[in-house]
Amino acid sequence: MPEGLEAEIWRRAATALVGRTVDRSWVDERVAPPGLVSELVGASIDAVDRIGKIVVVHLTVPPWARTRTSSPTNVERRLGLHFGMTGRLVVDGRAAIEQLAYASGRDDADWDRFRLWTEPGPGGPGDGADPGDGPVPALRLNDPRRLGRVSLDEDLSALGPDVLTITRSEFGDRLARRRAAVKTVLLDQGAVAGLGNLCADEVLWWAGIAPTRPADSLDSAETAALHAAVSARLPVMLATGGSTTGILSPDVRAACPPCERDGTPLRRTTIGGRTAVWCPTHQH
Repeated sequence: MPEGLEAEIWRRAATALVGRTVDRSWVDERVAPPGLVSELVGASIDAVDRIGKIVVVHLTVPPWARTRTSSPTNVERRLGLHFGMTGRLVVDGRAAIEQLAYASGRDDADWDRFRLWTEPGPGGPGDGADPGDGPVPALRLNDPRRLGRVSLDEDLSALGPDVLTITRSEFGDRLARRRAAVKTVLLDQGAVAGLGNLCADEVLWWAGIAPTRPADSLDSAETAALHAAVSARLPVMLATGGSTTGILSPDVRAACPPCERDGTPLRRTTIGGRTAVWCPTHQH
């Protein structure tokens, strides 16, 4: 947590910033590259995208606003917001997700790792020296554990196809010739970008595939069933609030009650250092 579904919810919320100009920003320097703040002032926000679990803000920086180049033309930049295990996004003072599973429900300003003010915006320009002064930030990355981070122009080409758009052919290619457990492969962001622990268990439950199976042991019908579960179930979970809204919700994962499909008690297993919850009867 959070997973690609949460990142998509935050991406949609952050599209409210498109068309605005960055007035100023503040960052916890422990989670960002040096000089990031000076690179953002004066930039226009052109689009907000998502790649896997990462929200990407596309910026255009005019020549007068740059400090590190003398180029007379506009420069396009990509601001990456990485959420780690407990990070969340707050846009114009409103959180599209109030509380993450397995995280505190508090909204403590001391947990902010990045703040960005825009003009025009609900609060107007910021003019206080302290990042806590002045108007409400247009965007805040709040993370109590400081596992999230902020990047600028990071190379994200190593990420696999996105979980919400991956094709059947791409999905099969990503599983083929991988001897690791299928759950491990699904969590590999270089294989499928955006799948996290809860959603991986969920789609395996729906497809009837044990998470311990070697990925290369799946036949074409099983691969098709797993891709169908990804394509059908994740949009439903996205519409109902994210990765915690499936059959294997956090409460179910904690209790391991009888499986909804066949009544067998769910099993909790550790695979590659991650907890997997599954049904030993219909998942095989």
